[in-house]
Amino acid sequence: HANVTISFFFLSLGTGSNILSALQDLFWLLKSKVEKQLQIISVLQWVLTFLIMGIACTLILMYILCTDCWAIAALYLAWLVFDWNTPKKGGRRSQWVRNWAIWRYFRDYFPIRLVKTHNLLTTRNYIFGYHPHGIMGLGAFCNFSTEATGVSQKFPGIRPYLATLAGNFRMPILRDYLMSGGICPVNRDSIDYILSKNGNGNAIIIVVGGAAESLNCTPGKNSVTLKNRKGFVKLALRHGADLVPVYSFGENEVYKQVIFEEGSWGRWVQKKFQKHIGFAPCIFHGRGLFSSTTWGLLPYSKPITTVVGEPITIPKIDNPSQKDVDFYHSIYVDSLIKLFDKYKSKFGLPETEVLEVN
Repeated sequence: HANVTISFFFLSLGTGSNILSALQDLFWLLKSKVEKQLQIISVLQWVLTFLIMGIACTLILMYILCTDCWAIAALYLAWLVFDWNTPKKGGRRSQWVRNWAIWRYFRDYFPIRLVKTHNLLTTRNYIFGYHPHGIMGLGAFCNFSTEATGVSQKFPGIRPYLATLAGNFRMPILRDYLMSGGICPVNRDSIDYILSKNGNGNAIIIVVGGAAESLNCTPGKNSVTLKNRKGFVKLALRHGADLVPVYSFGENEVYKQVIFEEGSWGRWVQKKFQKHIGFAPCIFHGRGLFSSTTWGLLPYSKPITTVVGEPITIPKIDNPSQKDVDFYHSIYVDSLIKLFDKYKSKFGLPETEVLEVN
């Protein structure tokens, strides 16, 4: 009887261990699936914010004005008038919003990484040139408008301001959401204020290629619109702000786009929009919400690695000449190409890959 009891005990122990192991495996499987769903939700909310939040909030506000709750909308509009110039004066960032857990899920969906190559002095101001634009500038947003990739830890004492279309700050609710992340209008008033009246340690991130560059972004292509983009260099000279080249490997890989040839009716329509409204409508697609094999608005889960290069020391010249602008612009272009060449093989590109500068 003793032998039977002992045998039964060890048999039970083995069975229990198997059950425990199976439960642990099931737990981790469920946790992994939940995390993946949270990542998808976090990215989806940002895509919808990018595409429709401004228009949707405007329409909702107009609707509320026509209901019994009109006083709420009226109070917000009064606040909007009072607060109208805040975006031009550095905005109203919220560390609480920048540290939301949702941004960590957003980061892990791709995943997105921020790579530091040099220290930045808190006694200087900076203009980061971000390349390439991609469809939505997902790497720029995650790295510089949230704390998901640790920008404040990597560059202590530096306050990043991601610059975007000024028209976004005319949209109710959207403007406040953007400002909470440290996003500012990409216009001269806003940049002048941050670089001259906000102390030192400021870094304005400008997606230099803008809408024109977004029209040419497609997987497998590394090209930037930069040859005739010199306004950011002139601003840097006027304020003595150091220029920092930034390249995001993988930014062009997360969406597929229909590229219209120069001279086609599609490109003509895109350029008209770009000229008169400030953005260019792109025909693009990513993956579906429930399947990676179907088309949809979600970007593909491709890694995005943003490399912040070495700062270029810029002198302060109140009225820089075209010769000054051209000189420092050429230095900037060379620095960006060197940055790309140094890190391209490390992040999945062949040594033969060349950065196309248009």
